[in-house]
Amino acid sequence: MRHLASIQRVWDVLPIEGADKIELAKVMGWQCVVNKDVFKKGDVGVYFEIDSFLPVRPEFEFLRVSSYKKTDIMGEGFKLRTMKFKGQLSQGLLLPLDAFKELNHLSEANIGLDVTDLLGVKKWEIEERATTGGNVVGNLPYDVPHTDEIRIQNFPEFAEAFKGLEYYISTKMDGSSHSLSLDEDGFHVCGHNYEYKNDGSSSFYNFVNERGYEAAMRKFYEENELKGPLTIQGEFCAPGIQKNPVRLTKPEWYVFTIRSDGKRVGLKTMQWACQEMGMPTVPIEEIDIDLPSKYPTLEAMLDRADGNYSTGGRKEGIVVRAIDPVYNETIGGPLSMKVVSNKYLLKQE
Repeated sequence: MRHLASIQRVWDVLPIEGADKIELAKVMGWQCVVNKDVFKKGDVGVYFEIDSFLPVRPEFEFLRVSSYKKTDIMGEGFKLRTMKFKGQLSQGLLLPLDAFKELNHLSEANIGLDVTDLLGVKKWEIEERATTGGNVVGNLPYDVPHTDEIRIQNFPEFAEAFKGLEYYISTKMDGSSHSLSLDEDGFHVCGHNYEYKNDGSSSFYNFVNERGYEAAMRKFYEENELKGPLTIQGEFCAPGIQKNPVRLTKPEWYVFTIRSDGKRVGLKTMQWACQEMGMPTVPIEEIDIDLPSKYPTLEAMLDRADGNYSTGGRKEGIVVRAIDPVYNETIGGPLSMKVVSNKYLLKQE
């Protein structure tokens, strides 16, 4: 789970040219513009990630002019986004521990502690059905996990897990996560949070029907004598979804994960299976060995994430995975991480 608010150490504080009242604090793999003389190198504070939705309380009132939001879905609060001050990116919010009475008992011994729920912080979301449409059957089937990747900015040292391994880098497509699954209960078409009905109300289900994906999956399942659920997950991109940064003229779905009987398959198997079923995969940008040797710093990885989609829009970033699934204890699953472009974050906001 993503720690939207956590206790973190400030590993550096830098001046901002031409600024008398603000400076730049480095925390994890991020940087935040803070008031001058609030933090010094080595201090401990509360870091709130981008896309956090902060509750209305006195400690956050200074954000009202720039960040206040009120919707039927989220209620009211303050949405954190990437901003720019005096030419410097500010990514999230960093406040001292003593700003919150419920955190006064914490110290550097609690670095990394998740305080999201304690401070009433939520993730900013727009309800899926408002963007993709469709009548809902219910929650996701048991064999369709939520799709999410650990961000390298949250764990800069995580890249070391790829040391000595063959890896691949794929383009992170900017759309809406959608999944297909075939199990003992039948065929399922799902968005990020719900399963959809096949009643013409879901644009993704209509797309699946037009492409004949159900028949393709059933044929593949039978011909290869598979056992257990077959789950295919990808990014649905189209005009009207996330402002269509991929600049498509018609919908497309890009597969990034296939699970057979609950286990993620490797890159070559995914590519072969998608070719057999007539499904496009996310673009594969690079295949190599020993990621930390090629990209030894966080800055190098962030530079690697920058760029444009082949259709011209600025890409969201990249996803890095081991060629063949390798279990990682930190994430409790197959080794994988995303690197979101700072330039993309700034442009989106």
